[in-house]
Formats: sequence, structure tokens, C-alpha cells
Amino acid sequence: MAAPVEDAFRRLFKLYKRKQPLVELSGVLDFSRLEVNGSGAKVHPAKLSHSSVSDQDIQSAGLQPISKWKAYGLENYPGFIFISNPFLPGCQHHWVKQCLKLYPQKPNVCNLDMHMASEETSDLWGKSQEQLRHKGSRKKESRSLLEKLRWVTLGYHYNWNTKSYSSDHHSLFPTDLAVLSQHVAAACGFSHFKAEAGILNYYYFDSSLGIHVDESELDFSQPLLSFSFGHSAIFLLGGLKREETPLPMFIHSGDIMVMSGISRLVHHAVPRILPCPDGSALPYCLTLSLSEGFPIGSSIIDLCSKEDWDVCASYLCESRINMTIRQVLGAGQTFSTQPKQETYPCKDCEGSQQQDSEDTKKLTDSS
Repeated sequence: MAAPVEDAFRRLFKLYKRKQPLVELSGVLDFSRLEVNGSGAKVHPAKLSHSSVSDQDIQSAGLQPISKWKAYGLENYPGFIFISNPFLPGCQHHWVKQCLKLYPQKPNVCNLDMHMASEETSDLWGKSQEQLRHKGSRKKESRSLLEKLRWVTLGYHYNWNTKSYSSDHHSLFPTDLAVLSQHVAAACGFSHFKAEAGILNYYYFDSSLGIHVDESELDFSQPLLSFSFGHSAIFLLGGLKREETPLPMFIHSGDIMVMSGISRLVHHAVPRILPCPDGSALPYCLTLSLSEGFPIGSSIIDLCSKEDWDVCASYLCESRINMTIRQVLGAGQTFSTQPKQETYPCKDCEGSQQQDSEDTKKLTDSS
């Protein structure tokens, strides 16, 4: 009996996940260098709604005025928008700190809850900060609890076993992250977006994210927002069908992806996390401080103290953090109403997506 034919997505995923021999990366789309290198892909400027959010409000979330954003679309991916690091200098620090210090706190849920008592996971930051501050000072040292973190869920908590959300598994969504998400969504034409659920993924150099489709939400008319901080990654953007060859692209610290319409339901994956090509411990944008005169008092951005940032920087030396934010329910919708296929963005999408039985959207570490 002949072995099953390996699909194009799986082949490319395995290629970019491979560490040895070294993989040629010249074919990976880099939005941050379009003006220097150009692109073989059909990239075009994305249309943004410059008047949807005032400069003052957008700055309060740590972002440049929308008119200054470098936002791109792809010809074969309607609804996909890539925004190349629109964050103001130093403002990424706030979001990194939140992902490590605040968002993992209870009642939010994390992977460590599955095999540790609640009192052991109640303050991951407090239990890890000293160890991270002195990381590398000993020849042999165990990983801190923060370094064992793989995912955190916010708002409606995603159930990894049933691949679903429910009304009885919910906590308040962080206000600052809701504001950031709503501003970005509005700038991309989704003024009624509600941040109702979030999955934070914590990557390390040996981590990958399997091929999957985000299809557990009950409303697909609103976008999926993705925010990245830390080391760069290779992201594979596929099609509605698993066998379609994906487009590889770099995601750098501060980059934002917005997936809506048809692109809301395409297969995607992260096969590899990359160290800085120049050997630096952190990407340059993470070494910048807040500009003098940044309006801390009228902003949702908190000043990240040197002590806190030292812990964050130590963590990020070998890591990447990704926040994916989504709206779960449509207007007037509840968890007991219409089946999901009735809220697909177009009739051609209905019933076309099946979660691959081999891959999940959980993070995996190479053995």
C-alpha cells in the first residue's frame, strides 16, 4: 500500500522547521524590507480608515498615528492586512510586561493549571523574577515558571479539548488590551469589533505552532488580530484548503496581522522562531525607551520600571510572545443559537474548513 502523499503545507512547514542543514530564507517575504528588497509576492498598500480613531486615542494605546502606519495587503488574500510595527518607541514594553506579569494571573487560565495546584500558579511573575534576573549566572539551572508558560487564555477561555468556548468559562477581558484591539480593528474598517477572547502564546527557539484554522468562534464576520513581541518568527499563510501551498513571511517584534473575510479562515502555522541575525540579545525596537513627553497619565500605557523590564528582557532573550484577539459572538448571538456555518463571511467558505487531526494550534516544543 502506497504511503499517503504529503501535502504542500506540511512539506513547507517541515522545511522551515528544520534546523540542520540551514534553510535558505531568501524566499521568505519581509514586509519590513519591501522598500529595499521588493517582493515576489503581489503586495499592495492596505486601505486604512485614518479618521476612525483620533491621533490622541491611538497614541494612548502606544501606537503611531494611523496615517504613519505601513500597512500592506496581499493580492490573493482578501481581508489580510499586515501592519509593520506601528508601536511608538518604548511602548512595546508595556504589552510584554502585561503578558508576563498581569495577564497570567488568576482568574485567567494557563497551561500550568493542568498539572499544578492553583496556589503554585497564582503568581508566576513573583515566583520567577529573581531567577530570571540572574539567568545565566549558574552553569546548571532549572527553568523558571514563566519559562514553562506556553499559553494563557483571556475573556471567554478556549477549551483545548473540545475546541470551543462557553458562557460558563469566562473572566473579564483586560481593559487595556480591549482598547488596543478595538483601535486597531477600527483602523482596519471594523468599528464594531469587540475583544471577547484572547489566546497568548509563548514561544521559545525550539517551539512551533501547528497547521490550523481559527474556527471555534461563533461569528466570523469580525477579524482575528495578532500582535507579536520578541524574536522574529516565520509565519506560513495558507489557503482555505490544506493542500494549497502557503506563503512564508517574517513576523518581527511589534508587527500586527489582521485576518478578516476569506483570510479569517485560511490555514496558517508558525514553524520556527529565529534569533536576531546580528547576534543581538533583543530586536533593536525593544531596546528603545519611551519618548520624553509621552502622556503616561492620559494613556493606557504604564511606565515599565527598569526592574520589571530587566526581567522581561531576560525572558525575551530566548522567546517570542504572540497575542491573538478575537470576537466570539455576533450581535444578538448566544452560545445556544445558530450553528457556526451560518456566520461564515461568504457562502463559498461554508463547511470548507476542517481542523487537521494531526496538527493542533497548541504550541509544541522540539524534542
